[in-house]
Amino acid sequence: MNGNLVITIGRECGSGGRLIGQRLAERLNIRCYDKELLALAAKESGLNKDLFESQDEKPTNSFLYSLVMDTYSFGYSNSPYIDMPLNQKVFLAQFETIRNLASKESCVIVGRCADYALADDPDVISVFITADMKDKVDEIVALNNLTPEKAKDFIQKTDKKRAHYYNYYSNKKWGDTRSYDLCLNSSKLTNEGVVEAILEYIKIKERHKDDKKMNTKKDM
Repeated sequence: MNGNLVITIGRECGSGGRLIGQRLAERLNIRCYDKELLALAAKESGLNKDLFESQDEKPTNSFLYSLVMDTYSFGYSNSPYIDMPLNQKVFLAQFETIRNLASKESCVIVGRCADYALADDPDVISVFITADMKDKVDEIVALNNLTPEKAKDFIQKTDKKRAHYYNYYSNKKWGDTRSYDLCLNSSKLTNEGVVEAILEYIKIKERHKDDKKMNTKKDM
């Protein structure tokens, strides 16, 4: 493959996944893509950015909704996605943008089925961040000025949408340990501890890769 270091981060709402991704990128001196991916996908695909924001990690099975929202893409007849349903247009545009990013640079990508889009790249490290409900509620209360009850409801609804999106488009299950290389609980390690654990995993994987190369040379 191209040798770029790409870390994808799936995360539960309130687990600190976005912040962990940002801090990890800072430590590695690479870029972190979260919402920035939407604008980039819109630019590369020629589709309206509003489409990506309306569909962001929220698949819809509503034919009427897709029909109405699809009017936003009128005028972009040069797009290769013009004859597809709305949700497929958005997903495939993001899918291609993620793959293009990974081919050009080392980076951290948060959410949006990035691990699935890059499943055939052995250099990609897929991570899932979870946390205890109490800590997730405290995080959302602090960030959004909600009551604990409303924060918990917000968390459950957000995670349900993320799971639906991931399960709908990938052949894996959101949050299942078998779907990722590394699963970490930020309640047990803190955000900084999770960053350190991921960095250590990267080092271990690099050593393992070097050992395999050495063994291959010996066998030749």
